[in-house]
Amino acid sequence: MEHTTLPLTHIPNVRADAAVEPGRLGHSTVLASPGVRVVVLTFEAGFTLKKHSAPKILLMQALDGSLRVTAGGQVTDLVPGALLRLDAGLEHEVEALEESRLMLTLIG
Repeated sequence: MEHTTLPLTHIPNVRADAAVEPGRLGHSTVLASPGVRVVVLTFEAGFTLKKHSAPKILLMQALDGSLRVTAGGQVTDLVPGALLRLDAGLEHEVEALEESRLMLTLIG
């Protein structure tokens, strides 16, 4: 995990420590800096992260695979190249439609 207060941080591969592990949600923090934290979650196909919320603004990006995010009464299929932003405290659920890695950026 990279903890930094430097003016520039380069992480060459956010997926490096994010292997999918059968039967469990993988979690690796790739960057922690004042005001922002970046986490990569790994999901096996069919895994559902039940309804929960985050205390900060949340940006979600699929690094690979396909995920279905239910939040605020809306269902969004998240695939690589897409970006989803959630307000702080918004309850959401994430389902892996296939083996997937999800990058979360928590801001605030």
